[in-house]
Amino acid sequence: MSSENQKKVNDLKSEGNKALETSDFEEAIKKYTEAIALDPENHVLYSNRSAALTKAARYLEALGDADKTIEIKPDWAKGFSRKGTALCYLNRYEEAASVFMEGLKIDPENAQLKNGLEDAQSKLSGPSGSQPLGNPFAAPDIMQRLEANPKTREYLKQPDYRMMIQLLQQNPNSLQSFQDPRIIQTLGVLLGFDLEQKQADASEDKDTEAMPEQTSMPSQRSNSNSQNHSNSVPENQPNSQAQEEKLKGNEAYKKKDFDTAIVHYDKAIELDPKDITFRNNKAAVYFEMKEYDKCIETSEEAINIGRENRADYTLIAKALARAGKAFMKKEDNESALRYLNKSLSEHRNPEIQKIVQVLDKKIKEDERLKYIDPEKSLEAKTLGNDYFKKGDYPNAKSIMMKQ
Repeated sequence: MSSENQKKVNDLKSEGNKALETSDFEEAIKKYTEAIALDPENHVLYSNRSAALTKAARYLEALGDADKTIEIKPDWAKGFSRKGTALCYLNRYEEAASVFMEGLKIDPENAQLKNGLEDAQSKLSGPSGSQPLGNPFAAPDIMQRLEANPKTREYLKQPDYRMMIQLLQQNPNSLQSFQDPRIIQTLGVLLGFDLEQKQADASEDKDTEAMPEQTSMPSQRSNSNSQNHSNSVPENQPNSQAQEEKLKGNEAYKKKDFDTAIVHYDKAIELDPKDITFRNNKAAVYFEMKEYDKCIETSEEAINIGRENRADYTLIAKALARAGKAFMKKEDNESALRYLNKSLSEHRNPEIQKIVQVLDKKIKEDERLKYIDPEKSLEAKTLGNDYFKKGDYPNAKSIMMKQ
C-alpha cells in the first residue's frame, strides 16, 4: 500500500474512533467501511467496525465483521471478544461461551473475555447448563440440522429464508410475524416432528413462486401466504402485487422493452418501497439504455433503501458495483474505483475484484502518462482503452504493463 493510502486509512480510522467515542455509530461505521475499502485485510478495521455495529444494535453484521477479524488474525484475542459479544446480543449464549473460551486460550488473563464468558454462562438455563430451551432457532447446531434435512437444505439456498432464520435467532418472539410455510416446516424439523409431506410440498411450491428475490423485513416474509389468505390478511396484498409488477418488468426487460420495464418497476416501488430489488432492476434498465446518470442515481437510492432496511449484503454490493460500472462508462475512473471498492467491502465478488485490479492499474498508468511524451504512448494507450471498454480486462492489463 502506498504511503498516501496508508495515511488515508489511518485518518479514516481516527475519524471512526472519534465518532464511536461520541456515540455517532453510523458515522463510525461509514468511516471504518471507507478505510476497509482501501485496506481490506486490516483486522483492526473490521474489529472496530464490529464494535460500532454492536453499538448500533446491528448484531448480525457485527458478527460477520468479528468472523472476518478472526479469519485475518486468528491469534488476536480481541477478535474472539467481538464475536462472543455479538453472539450474546443475539441470545446465542452457548456459542458465545465457546468463543470466549477459545479467546482465553490465546490470552488467559484477558478481562473482557473472562467477563464475557461469565455473562454467557450465567444465561445458560437449559438442561445441564445448555442453551435456553425457549428458542429452538438459537440451537448451536441449527445449520447442521437444517443441512441434514432434504427440504430445509434447499431452503438454505434462498437468501430470504436465511435472513428469516437469523431474525428468529435474534428474536424468537417475531415467529408470529412469519406465516411462511418454510418456517413452519423448519420449526417441525427443529422440534423433531414432520408435517404431512404433501402439505409441505404444496406450501413450498406456492411460497417459492410468490417470494421475492430478496426481502427485508417480516412484512415481506409473510406475503408468501397472501395468495391463500388474501381475504384475512389484506395488508400483505401490496407486496404480492409488487412482485407481480416486478415479474412483468423482468419480462419486458428480457424483450428489451425498457420503457415498459421501468413503468412496472416504478409500480413495484410504489407498492413496496422497502425492497431494494426493484430499484436494482430499474438501475439495470438504465444501464442498458446507456443512461448512466440515471443508473447511478437509482443505484444510490437502492443502496440507501437497502441500508435502511438491512437488506442482504450481496444486493447492496450489486447496487454499488453497478454504479461503479456506470462511472466507468462515463470515464470517471476515480469514482468508479471508489464504488467498486465499496462493493467489495460488502461482498467479495471475484469478477469485481478483477475489474478493480485492472482499473487501479489504468488509473496509475493514466497518471504516469501525464509526465512522459504522449506521442510515444498514444498507440498503446488507445489499444489498452479499447480492450478495457470491451471488457477484455486481461488484454487491457497486459498492454498497460508493457508500457
